[in-house]
Amino acid sequence: MAQQSGLVGRREKAMADKRKRIMDAARSLFAERGMGHVTTQEVSDRADVAIGTLFRYAATKAELLIMVQNEKFRAAIDEGLAASGSLSASDASTEDAVMALLSPVIDCVREQPENGRRYLHELVFGDPVEEHRSAGLAEAWRFEAAIADLLRTLPDVDQATRVTLARVITSIIHVTMTATLHLGDTPGEVTAIVRSQLAAVLRGHERVGS
Repeated sequence: MAQQSGLVGRREKAMADKRKRIMDAARSLFAERGMGHVTTQEVSDRADVAIGTLFRYAATKAELLIMVQNEKFRAAIDEGLAASGSLSASDASTEDAVMALLSPVIDCVREQPENGRRYLHELVFGDPVEEHRSAGLAEAWRFEAAIADLLRTLPDVDQATRVTLARVITSIIHVTMTATLHLGDTPGEVTAIVRSQLAAVLRGHERVGS
């Protein structure tokens, strides 16, 4: 039994090592040239694994991108939650608190615009039950729920309305970061565009609540 347990442990360690090598290779290649200019063969070569092994972890190049971006997306949400949480504990405005949450996510997606646009497209239009997309969608729901929670400071706005507003705000982010019109914009410029639209949404509901 102990010998079998040892074999399972070594197998899991080897799988984890291969997954890490694949992730590191895909992350660096996608960052260097953009997902559209990288082949799965190049990823497998840099990771030093057979192409068939790579496909056991991600069946397509799009899934490879989702694997890589999911980790970055998760870290950006965590960073935003920490920043917005600090502001929420102070006298900061709702707009400032929400932007503190959004800004790291905008920076993450716009770090390599081609990769970020494709990632968002794949999450929205891809198969939602595919393992990596499912994980990415779970992070998207976490992000949206965090926005809704920050909107609790709006006067006379109930939970259902906060959920709807959070969906509107995430839609603004998605469109702004994927639209060809904004492809050449810097992360700072995208952040300013999102802030202006967020301010309009929040001012409208503050008037309703007043």
